[in-house]
Amino acid sequence: MKFESDVDVITRINECYSRMSKGKKNIATYICDHYEQAVFMTAAELGKIVGMSESTVVRFAMSLGYDGYPAFQKALSVWVTDKFGSVEKVGRKFGKSNEGEILSTILRSDITNLEDTINSIDVAAFKTAVDIILKAKTLYIVGIRSCEPLADFLHFYLNMIRGNNVLIKTTSVTEMFEQMIRISDRDAIIGISFPRYSMRTLKCMEFANDRNAKVITITDSVHSPMNLYSSCNLLAKSEMASIVDSLVAPLSVINALVVALCMRKPNEVKADLKMLEETWNNYQVYLNDEIDFASDDPMMLEPLRKKNN
Repeated sequence: MKFESDVDVITRINECYSRMSKGKKNIATYICDHYEQAVFMTAAELGKIVGMSESTVVRFAMSLGYDGYPAFQKALSVWVTDKFGSVEKVGRKFGKSNEGEILSTILRSDITNLEDTINSIDVAAFKTAVDIILKAKTLYIVGIRSCEPLADFLHFYLNMIRGNNVLIKTTSVTEMFEQMIRISDRDAIIGISFPRYSMRTLKCMEFANDRNAKVITITDSVHSPMNLYSSCNLLAKSEMASIVDSLVAPLSVINALVVALCMRKPNEVKADLKMLEETWNNYQVYLNDEIDFASDDPMMLEPLRKKNN
């Protein structure tokens, strides 16, 4: 596959990933998830880490359009240098700004991401996602690195709406597969990933697709590699105004998913929330931090007063 000379190494990996052999996919995954270490490795050292021969690593580099491994390593070095140079870029951009101006700039950038998401998101795909989530026997959620809080947030609220939700949390690809080993065509997975895309998340989605599970992705673009194995793509803008990933729009899409799911099952959700509130009261979940200092009467005594009355 031919690339323009200005196409960076990670973009090349993302675009070629679906056509790679299993061995080359292992190399791609390691590089994308451990680029800080990979950039200093020889072809032989990288091959040893991923369990491949040196010649396979060289062929991997050439399949991306490079003349050989040295050219690939140089391109990776340029990408890593540019990534870590982003701190300096932010310094140049905000160096003369006060805190109020920084606050305004970042908030306006997030607003722009929200507006772009509103104008571009596929409503039909959103409705399909709701259907898939409700029909799935077991629902798996995966999001790592900066996307982990989004996966945690979605998992927390899905547990109030439906049962059998599995949050995949690990730093090892093999351990991720262990948690998904029983996934089948009756199940579904939601993969959340934004630049720089996680190949570990992509591998989970590939595995789920191979097992004929329904695959939903929450990502930023039609060009995202996360769409390779997905039958339902929810796109949310995440353009960065600084070194911090902007996840405001993705979080809003997740909020909308939760609300839409609640509206499909209002009676069940209401019953679950009522039972949860009774559990909180009965087991005094908030006894340590929910105290009414105005009356010097801890809220933990409220259930006791109700019983006595």
